Amino acid sequence: MRRLRKFWFVFSRRRVAVLGLVILAGVIFCAVLGPLLTPYRPWQLAGPPLLWPATDARFPLGTDVLGRDILSGLLNGAWVSLSIGIAATSASLLIGTTVGAVSGYFGGRVGDGLMRFTEIFQTIPSFLLILMIVGIFSPSLGNIILAIAVSTWPAVARMVRAEFLSLREREYVQSCVVLGMSAPRILITQILPNSLAPILTISSVMVATAILNEASLSFLGLGDPNMMSWGTMISIGRNSLRTAWYIAAVPGVAIIVTVLGLNLFGEGLNDALNPRLRAE
Repeated sequence: MRRLRKFWFVFSRRRVAVLGLVILAGVIFCAVLGPLLTPYRPWQLAGPPLLWPATDARFPLGTDVLGRDILSGLLNGAWVSLSIGIAATSASLLIGTTVGAVSGYFGGRVGDGLMRFTEIFQTIPSFLLILMIVGIFSPSLGNIILAIAVSTWPAVARMVRAEFLSLREREYVQSCVVLGMSAPRILITQILPNSLAPILTISSVMVATAILNEASLSFLGLGDPNMMSWGTMISIGRNSLRTAWYIAAVPGVAIIVTVLGLNLFGEGLNDALNPRLRAE
């Protein structure tokens, strides 16, 4: 409890971090409860087409070229974008942490081999790799998550490896080795908990990056055709930018605000988990 209070004290001193937390909480609320509060489905032809925002109480954000409610699409898109961001980041963290932990703790040929394998993925531009994977397989929700995870885990692996290389020489780790603890137990119970700060910090940035990658894929027509995402909404509105720019602007602003909130939250998380700042 004392650590939690100290964490919140440091975190709350950063006003931009609190702002990021508020934004993130609002996006999560919209993603979880928003689709239940709207009377229309995201693909439903609910009203007259090209209805501008604030002209009809039934459609506060207007309708698109086919008469679909933009508010319904926006709220459902929040769920899709956050789901993809969280799932892809979780998969990336799982792969990257495992590879980095084994490489950093054992070192030697095993560590060098894993790092050479990691560097193969880092030589390929991440978005190009995502396009290639989604292009080879069908553009479904699962394949998009897989593609984003495969393109982002190398950065996690290198960061975790650096942490484990540093921590494995600490006295408490060497004491565990002397006591005869197994390597998996040392990795999971001793070193990993002390490496969580940078992992948690990078995870917020990775969620924001995953949301941007998914929006880019959907804009290019490589998103899940059964899901209404923010990128899909922008793609729908790009042909009407001169006459109905709001169709693309509304989801575009949602992406900007969400990514901004995640980055601000990540900065505050980094400050709050920094041992030097906690000691002040």
